Amino acid sequence: MSLSSEQTLTVSQWVKDGATLSEVQKRILEEFKLSMTYMDVRFLVDDLDLTLVDHAPKADASDVSKTPPPPPKPKAPAPAAPGATDQDLPAEDAEAFPVGTVTLDVDNVTLIPGAIASGSVTFSDGVTGKWIVDHQGRPGFTEVSQDGYQPSPEDAQMFMQELSAALRAKGMG
Repeated sequence: MSLSSEQTLTVSQWVKDGATLSEVQKRILEEFKLSMTYMDVRFLVDDLDLTLVDHAPKADASDVSKTPPPPPKPKAPAPAAPGATDQDLPAEDAEAFPVGTVTLDVDNVTLIPGAIASGSVTFSDGVTGKWIVDHQGRPGFTEVSQDGYQPSPEDAQMFMQELSAALRAKGMG
């Protein structure tokens, strides 16, 4: 499927005006009544030798006051509570990556089918869970100690940050 020279000029102007590939794809359908896949639009933009406008804000490297603080150093895991059984203790083959009040453990060996990584987490309110990351990089929970539990937005964000850092430390991120 090819565009007329007028349509090509119109698409070029859209891209120069800052349209994303998705926006160009949508406008081609709406204005030209032509259905193109996202990849076809990508090839079209490449064939026309157009450069997409980067909408991401640029960091100002000259202003060091905007530099984010370094991540906190990992702390040693808390000692086991008196009367704890072997099942209450973390597995010997797990590494702890605590942050604030969310503690994340990564298993050294993942035996769960379909998972590339697994471990456990303890949220700030004491609720615990078992997590996995599947082959497509999607995190999920296999067990949670409280039915219907939803972590607070802060805990969920901390969990994702710690999961990302822990997997990078293991060479998986």
